[in-house]
Amino acid sequence: MSDKVAKISHGLIMAAGRGTRMAPLTDLIPKPMAPLWGSTLIANGISKIKPHLENLHITVGYKGADLAKHVIELGVSTVINTEGKGNAWWIFNSLLRTLDEPVLVMTADNVTDFKIELLFEEYNRLGAPPCMVVPVLPVKGLEGDFIHQIDNLVFKLDRNDSAPSYCSGIQILNPKSINQLMQKKEDFSEVWLELILREKLFSSSIFPDKWFTVDTIQSLSDADKLKE
Repeated sequence: MSDKVAKISHGLIMAAGRGTRMAPLTDLIPKPMAPLWGSTLIANGISKIKPHLENLHITVGYKGADLAKHVIELGVSTVINTEGKGNAWWIFNSLLRTLDEPVLVMTADNVTDFKIELLFEEYNRLGAPPCMVVPVLPVKGLEGDFIHQIDNLVFKLDRNDSAPSYCSGIQILNPKSINQLMQKKEDFSEVWLELILREKLFSSSIFPDKWFTVDTIQSLSDADKLKE
C-alpha cells in the first residue's frame, strides 16, 4: 500500500472476553452487555465510532449468540466468532486478513472519547504503518502495557517497567501488512513483539480526549458516574 491512505472505512470492536473479574454479572451476560448509561457497554462504543465508518465488525466469544444478536440489532456489519481463540486471531484467520487498508480497533471495555479524524491524520503522518497503538496517561488502579518509544517508534511494551504512557486498547492496523510480515499469531502481545523486532510498531502522539476501561464491577460503577 502507499505511504498514505485516503480514509478509514473499517472499525472492529473486540468483545470476545470472558470477563471473569466481573462475576457474578458475567455468569449471566457477556461482559460487553453490562449495563451502562441506560444501555450497554458495547452499545456505547458502537455509538461513538459507527457514524464515522462504513463498516464496523465485532468479535464475539463467550455467550457469543446473545452478544451477536445484540450487536446485529445495533447495525454492525460483521460478527466474527473467535470463541476459544486469542485476541489477534481474527487478523490472520477471518475474511479481514486480506484487507489492505487501516482498521480502527478498540476493546469493548473502553469508555472513551476520541476524534477519529485526528487519529487517522496521525496514522498517515507516521507513514501508515502496519500498526499504530494509541496511548493514554496511566490511570491509578487500571493496569496497562507501558509504551517505551523514541520519536513514536516503539522499542518495548512492558507491564512492569513504567513509562509516561501506556496502551489504551485503541489502535489502527493494516491486516494485510501484518500478515505479510509474520506467521499467524494468536495474541496481540505476540503481534506487537514481532512488530517491535521489525521496527514496525508505532505509538500515536494523539491521545484520547477521555479514557477509562471497565474490568470489575467497581470500575463499571465508576464508569457509570463519568457521564456528564
